Amino acid sequence: MSSETFSRSDATAQRKIKAFRCGIAPLREKGRTEKRSLSIFLIFLSSLTVAACRQGVERPRVPSEVNEVVANVGENIDQERYEQIYNESSDLWKKDVTLEQSNEVFKTLRAKLGKVESRTLHSATEQQNSGGALKGHVYILTYQTRFEQGDGMETFTLIENNGRWLLARYFVNSTALK
Repeated sequence: MSSETFSRSDATAQRKIKAFRCGIAPLREKGRTEKRSLSIFLIFLSSLTVAACRQGVERPRVPSEVNEVVANVGENIDQERYEQIYNESSDLWKKDVTLEQSNEVFKTLRAKLGKVESRTLHSATEQQNSGGALKGHVYILTYQTRFEQGDGMETFTLIENNGRWLLARYFVNSTALK
């Protein structure tokens, strides 16, 4: 009788083990599937992060003619040739301020900020406007600028006129101006 009982309990134990294995196997498969899905998701998320970071690193391509105008205006500011800036600017610039007002603004900037020590392109936006004050082909370039007496942001707005790029607006934002 004891051998029979042993066989029955042995058979019961084997059934329990078999049932246990059957219950675990699907859980293992489910776990593997979840791990696989998580791995795929993490790879996808990593790819998106890398792509997003790359976008921030890439700088927009600015035409050399536009860069030359910014460099010339910067050099004229540095050399205090404010009248030349006014004379070579767009009609929009001349419409907004007189020569005297333009000169005074540049003199004030020089007195409060000093000369430009470095200028790094922060953003460049190309626009094709069909109306408004900035009608036509426009570039708006913003620079992170270090002046002798503080840091700031310079914004050069250039407008194309008869194939030439001209200064339409110039703006400096700096806490050193306050």
